[in-house]
Amino acid sequence: MPPGKGVRPDLATRLRLSQRAVKGRLERPETVLAIMRAAHDTLEPGKIGELVVQRAVEWLRVPSCAVVAPDLDGQITAIAGHGLSPQLATTAAAVGRWVLVNGRGFASSDLRRDARFAGSSGAVVAVPLRCRAQLVAALILLDRRASGKEPKLGNSVGELLTTALEGPAQALDNALTLRRAEALSVTDDLTQLYNSRYLNHVLRREVKRASRSSRPLSLLFLDLDGFKSVNDSHGHLAGSRALVEAAAVIRGSARETDVAARFGGDEFALILPDTGSDGASAVAERIRDRLASHPFLAGDGLSIRLTASVGVATLPDVASTAEELVRAADVAMYRVKDAGKNGIHIASAQAS
Repeated sequence: MPPGKGVRPDLATRLRLSQRAVKGRLERPETVLAIMRAAHDTLEPGKIGELVVQRAVEWLRVPSCAVVAPDLDGQITAIAGHGLSPQLATTAAAVGRWVLVNGRGFASSDLRRDARFAGSSGAVVAVPLRCRAQLVAALILLDRRASGKEPKLGNSVGELLTTALEGPAQALDNALTLRRAEALSVTDDLTQLYNSRYLNHVLRREVKRASRSSRPLSLLFLDLDGFKSVNDSHGHLAGSRALVEAAAVIRGSARETDVAARFGGDEFALILPDTGSDGASAVAERIRDRLASHPFLAGDGLSIRLTASVGVATLPDVASTAEELVRAADVAMYRVKDAGKNGIHIASAQAS
């Protein structure tokens, strides 16, 4: 029986009432071809996810839905959604995680009754998105209200929907694979900061942007003082762990808009957009103080103290190109080294 007048149908009812129309739509080859072509028109995972979400809302008339997939850190998260409150987004991620781990679909009329999803509520249906026999993501259909019956797609509709979404699943797999490859190509293997190649790429881009907008741009060069003694006294593995800790301190001391990179060896660099020499000096001081107070290798039963020499250069004060900015920051850093280490030097036009 359909719901009474004025009563919003629950998820189970919505899916039951949409079966015939959805089946007719998905049986048309042009429907499958259209979504496959649209999905392959982009290499952005979010846009592919949005396409799947839009079609799910259009075809199934669900109040909320999401496409969830692993991010670059392996965390399952919603890459696209419709009608998602923060609570529903959390629920979608939790259900999607279960689907991706267990490799099969899922349905519940009321998640409050399922101990596996503590803190979640409402009705849900999860459809695995597969390509090349691999599970890539999951389409999560949600309603914040519980359903009177377990919501489900009929066998024929479920099979047709899975087949129709194989094209988007393949496009999403390609996009996610490309994004992971790009992340690896710009990331330092040891510290997980950006590498010097990506630093140079971003620096050239930011110099152009700063020049167009007449906004300042600063660059910090940082070298760990006495790092060689860590390798000599405790071995290269300990040295590598110390570099990882130093990278975490540096990244944690920088702002969200700053770009932190390992330049090479025990040298690090930070690009500070829209930042003059005073602001850059403050960031440099914060990093230097936190490095000096950090007990390195405490997990190994040690408490090694390291300091840093930091050079600061700002565009347009001392440079007009990316190359000049790098040179000025490098020279400033070595001024600190020559003066006894553990300090900050701001490049000047006369010195550069």
